[in-house]
Amino acid sequence: MIDYSTFTEEALEARWKDLSQDHADLDAAIQALAASPVPDLVVIGRLKRKKLALKDELARIEHYLNPDIIA
Repeated sequence: MIDYSTFTEEALEARWKDLSQDHADLDAAIQALAASPVPDLVVIGRLKRKKLALKDELARIEHYLNPDIIA
C-alpha cells in the first residue's frame, strides 16, 4: 500500500485522476466482455477485483485530499 501522506496535493490529484481513468477503463472492458456471446467469467472476475482495488485506492486518496469528510 502506498503511503500518500508524503505526496503533495497536486501529486495526489494527478494520481487520483489517473486511477479514476483506469477505473473507468476497467468498467468499459468489463461491460464489453460481459456483452460478448460467451463471456469469460474468470477474466471478468479478475477485472472486477482490480476495479474494486482501484476504488479502494481512490477512497484513500480522497481521504488525504479531504480529511474532514467522514466516509
